[in-house]
Amino acid sequence: MHRLVTAAFAAFIAMAAPAVAQTRWVMATAYPDANFHTQTVRAFLADIEAAAPGKLAVQLHSNASLMPLTQIKRGVQTGQIQLGEFLLGAYGNEDPIYEVDFIPFLASNWMEGRALGQAIEPAILARLERQGLTALYMVPWPSQALYSRTELRSVDDLRGSRFRAQTPIIARMAELLGATPVLVQAADIPQAFATGIVNAMVTSAQTGVDSSAWDYSKYFYNIGFTLTRNVVVVNTRALRSLDAATQAAITAAAERATARGLEASQASEREMTARLQAHGMQAPAPSEALMSGLRAIGAKQEEEWLAKAGPDGRAMLDRYRALLRQ
Repeated sequence: MHRLVTAAFAAFIAMAAPAVAQTRWVMATAYPDANFHTQTVRAFLADIEAAAPGKLAVQLHSNASLMPLTQIKRGVQTGQIQLGEFLLGAYGNEDPIYEVDFIPFLASNWMEGRALGQAIEPAILARLERQGLTALYMVPWPSQALYSRTELRSVDDLRGSRFRAQTPIIARMAELLGATPVLVQAADIPQAFATGIVNAMVTSAQTGVDSSAWDYSKYFYNIGFTLTRNVVVVNTRALRSLDAATQAAITAAAERATARGLEASQASEREMTARLQAHGMQAPAPSEALMSGLRAIGAKQEEEWLAKAGPDGRAMLDRYRALLRQ
């Protein structure tokens, strides 16, 4: 009788105890919770946990609270974290292929951005795979705009400025402008402007709203600079350690995140631009002198990029331009 009671009690405890995920992962992203990229990540993780209940739980650290943008890729490679989101162009010093979508004015609208993605993603995925990373999905940022405290009539007005340079290719653009490039993480933008560390930058309307750009900047020029991409990657060894059903759930969730993220990015471009203007920021059309100067710099940077990227880079741009002609 004692054995029956003990067995029954043990069974009751087992049923009453909450389900415990078999595997726990950690993920890092550099963007705040209100950012559409972070919201896309949260929906992606929720999809996985709903499709594979009790199999995998992921703790997300947003707003660079666990590690800065420039350390996330390495963190996933080494297994310090299992999942990470980062801006591909931030790793241009490691491999120029990663910064192809940051070439100024290479893709300035959504149609061009879609064609560029088709042309470049196979090579990028292959490079990540060789580094022990599996790319799960990519989501483009909205078009990058130019922010300044003062009115900009031509590129000469940026000479001598202190320019936020979140990627190597933007740092080079700053040098060509005669500005001083300064690396500033997204989370540190307001303080950097407030203390004079930077006084101009190129970034999206989304980041402008995230950082309350109206507190430190007056002008916002939608120059159609780039539609660069964030990528969400997983440590390949960690992914393969999961059972087949959980891996399939991750793949399916990633497909939904791709579509969801693109839709959110396009909405962000409209909605965040309106919010910047609602807070008093001026968004005049950029002058012809400003655009011609910026495009000349972009053309030079494309030449420099091709010299670094070699035949692989040339092939990517040839595929891209062939897609545009279709």
